[in-house]
Amino acid sequence: MTPQQPSREQPSREQPSREDSAVMGEMVWRLVVLGAVVAAAVVVSLRRRRVRPAPTQPRGEVPAQLDRADFSAPQSPWLVVVFTSATCATCGDVARKAAVLTSRDVAVQEVEYARDRTLHDKYRIDAVPATVIADADGVTRYGHLGPISATDLWAAMARCRDPQLATPACGDDSDAR
Repeated sequence: MTPQQPSREQPSREQPSREDSAVMGEMVWRLVVLGAVVAAAVVVSLRRRRVRPAPTQPRGEVPAQLDRADFSAPQSPWLVVVFTSATCATCGDVARKAAVLTSRDVAVQEVEYARDRTLHDKYRIDAVPATVIADADGVTRYGHLGPISATDLWAAMARCRDPQLATPACGDDSDAR
C-alpha cells in the first residue's frame, strides 16, 4: 500500500470579470487624479514660499515743493501745512499744535483728506499726519511724518525763521529736507 499523499488543490485562477476590471480601472483613475491634485498642491505651496509679497510700507515722504497758491495766505513769508485724515488718531493733536504758530508771518492750514482730497493727491500724501513748513517760494524747509511734540514743531519753526539759524533744512530730525 502506498501512503496517500494529501491532495493539494490548486486555487482556481479565474479571469477577472468585466465588472472587476471596471472597478480596478476606476480605482487606478482615482489614484492618478489624487496624485495629480497632491502634486499641484505641493507645487503651489512651494511657489508661495518663494514669492515674497511687496512691502506694505508707504512711500513716506513729504513734498519737496508746494504751490503757495494752493493754500491760504500765499503772500505770507511762511506756511505750515498739516495733512490729516478724519480717521487718524493723532492728526488732530498735530493740527492743534501747528495752529498755535499762526502769526502775521506764518500761515497755518490743515488739509484734511476727505475735505481736500485733491491736495493730498497732488502732493502724493500717503501717510498722515504730515507736517510741512514751506518758505515764501513754497520750498519745503522742514517736513515731518507722524506725531510731533509741540516743542519740536515750534523749535523747527524758530530755526526756519531765524536767519542766523536758517539752514536748507530747518529741522534736525531724519524727516527734514
